[in-house]
Amino acid sequence: MTAPSVRPIRSVRRRVDGVLLLDKPSGLSSNAALQRAKRLFAAEKAGHTGTLDPLASGLLPLCLGDATKFAQSLLDAEKAYVATVHFGVATTTGDAEGEIVDEKPVAFSRADLEAVLPSFIGRIAQVPPRYAALKYQGRNYYEYARAGVEIPRVAREVDIHALEILEWVPPTAVLGVACGKGTYVRVLAEDLGAALGSCAHLAALVRTRTGPFALEQAVTLDVLEQMNPAERDALLLPVDAPLVGMPRLDVDAARARALEYGQEAAAPGQAPGRYRCYAVGGRFLGVVEAAGGVLCAVRLARTDGTAPA
Repeated sequence: MTAPSVRPIRSVRRRVDGVLLLDKPSGLSSNAALQRAKRLFAAEKAGHTGTLDPLASGLLPLCLGDATKFAQSLLDAEKAYVATVHFGVATTTGDAEGEIVDEKPVAFSRADLEAVLPSFIGRIAQVPPRYAALKYQGRNYYEYARAGVEIPRVAREVDIHALEILEWVPPTAVLGVACGKGTYVRVLAEDLGAALGSCAHLAALVRTRTGPFALEQAVTLDVLEQMNPAERDALLLPVDAPLVGMPRLDVDAARARALEYGQEAAAPGQAPGRYRCYAVGGRFLGVVEAAGGVLCAVRLARTDGTAPA
C-alpha cells in the first residue's frame, strides 16, 4: 500500500502593521532582506521603500501590513549615502561587482576633486546605467546588458542636494551624498571620474538616511533573529511614520465618520493640499486632500471591524 503523501505545514501569517528600520547587510538583495524580515514577523504583507543594490548596505525601511499604503512618501523621500569611489578603474556594472573594462591614471588632487563637485549639485541630467531595473520594451535594462545588446538610455533629471568629500586616500574617495528619488550613485561615481579625466566605479555604498530616519535607528537581521516576537514587535514604528513630513490635520467625529465612508467632509478655510489626518483621540485616519473647502480621502488606514455608524 502506498503511504499517504504528507503536505508541508504552511507557516501561519498574521496581521502586523508598522514600519521596521532595517540595516541591510552587503551581499543580500533588498527583496531577500524583505522576505527574511517578513518571515520573522509572520507578516501577511510587506514591502520595502527604495531598493538597495546587493553590494550596498545600510538603512532599508520596511513597511508591514497597513503601512504599505503609505510607503510612497519614503520612496519619494531624500536619501543620504556614504559612497566609496575608486578612481582609475571602470567596470561593466559601474560598481565593484562588475568586470574591469578600463583603467586610467589618477592624475588629480583632492583640490581638483573638490573643484568639480559643485557642478554635480542641484538638478542634473543622469543617464541610467546599463545594469538597471528600468524597463525598455517590456524588459529590464540589465537583461539587455547581460545579452550584450545596446539599447537607448535617455538621460533623466535627478536632484543632488549635497556632495562632499569625507576622506581622500588616492585613488579612493569617500563621499557624502544626499540626493532625491531615482539617483544612481554608481553613475555619479562614473561621471565624477570622467569629469576629472579619468574613470571610476563605486566600490562601496552605505545608505545612512531615508527621509526623517537614520541608520543609527535601524536593526540588523541577525539581531532580529535573536529576539522573541514581542521584542520584534516593539521595534515597529506606527503606520503613519512614513508621513511625518506631511502637515497634520485633526478632524472631529462627524468629519472622521464621513471620510471613513468615502464621503466629502466640510473644511471651510482649510489651505489646499494633502494632510495626514487624525480623528478625536489621535486615531490615524489616513491621507486626505483639501480643495475648495472640502476634504476627500486619498488613502485610508485600515479600521477594525465595520465603519462607525
